[in-house]
Amino acid sequence: MGVVDERELAHLRRCVELAQEALDAGDEPFGSVLVDADGVVRGEDRNRVAGGDRTRHPEFELARLSTSLLTPRERAGATVYTSGEHCPMCAAAHAWVGLGRIVYVASSAQLSGWLTELGVPPAPVRSLPVSEVAPGVVVEGPVEALVDRVRRLHVRYHRGD
Repeated sequence: MGVVDERELAHLRRCVELAQEALDAGDEPFGSVLVDADGVVRGEDRNRVAGGDRTRHPEFELARLSTSLLTPRERAGATVYTSGEHCPMCAAAHAWVGLGRIVYVASSAQLSGWLTELGVPPAPVRSLPVSEVAPGVVVEGPVEALVDRVRRLHVRYHRGD
């Protein structure tokens, strides 16, 4: 991926902070931020699946939120920054509501590799890159400057540290 600018890196750092908040709350460490075309943060969320609803991913929540905050044109110009590449469910939601680009820290392939190394059983849904689920969405990542921080959060979660 190309180099992200300092403004984008700040949004990605916030995603990692949100992932840390999720981990601290007993959830899988994922965090996301919705930013409009003018650079204004319009929403942020963290994973909330620990309560049993496995659809409570931050990317899915931000896709829903965007429909009440932004017009279709504004959604198309928005960016979702996230600690991990969207899963197929979230990629589909992103595309269906017409959101713009995605910038992620760690790819789904990286996460799958880490989970395999940790002996985590496969998820019930196959991990696919966003480009396979939503080919019209512009996707950028991984952002190597933050990948190790995200990896450490997932290791802590799955090892129970």
